Amino acid sequence: MSLNVGILAIQGDVQENILSTQTALKELGIEGTVNGVTTPEEISNLDGLIIPGGESTTIGQLSLVNSSLKKIKEKIENGMPVLGICAGMIMLSKTADDRVIGKTDQPLLEFLDIKIERNSFGRQKDSFEADISMDLIDIPKFNGVFIRAPSVTETGSDVEVLSKFNEKIIAVKKGNVIGTSFHPELTYDVSLHKYFVNLVKQVK
Repeated sequence: MSLNVGILAIQGDVQENILSTQTALKELGIEGTVNGVTTPEEISNLDGLIIPGGESTTIGQLSLVNSSLKKIKEKIENGMPVLGICAGMIMLSKTADDRVIGKTDQPLLEFLDIKIERNSFGRQKDSFEADISMDLIDIPKFNGVFIRAPSVTETGSDVEVLSKFNEKIIAVKKGNVIGTSFHPELTYDVSLHKYFVNLVKQVK
């Protein structure tokens, strides 16, 4: 069995996630391919998808234009595992507000019943790293890299909280869908990518 994992390659940390996922597959001894994807046709063949960090409004608008957003939603509804990182988590949410400008008008997948505060920890100059834990998925210590990071201000009853930092929710999970405020692809630790790859394998 070979897994087909895609990184939504419209904008953002695409190459870093390709490398992290390839490393995760290798360390787990699982066969698979990892490629950047942009079209509905490419997305339709995936076993799992990572929506990377970047600019969520840009990713959403361009995905809307070429119908990728609709195909991603269909695949999620049919059980495909998805990891949404920073901007990716914003795209998976039902509601996104900006800490400065308030409610944003941007295309969202509306799959995770969460409310997002964009730029919750400040702007680019306020980027930082911190040790966090995700005990619910057996990752007791992880180096979180926060860059213009959002946080989750409200969760629905079907959403599990995986991690908090300074009392702010920074990682969530619903079924096969995971969202994180931080950038796991910017560390040498591929624990979260390995967890995601295993999830993709279980579902397939």
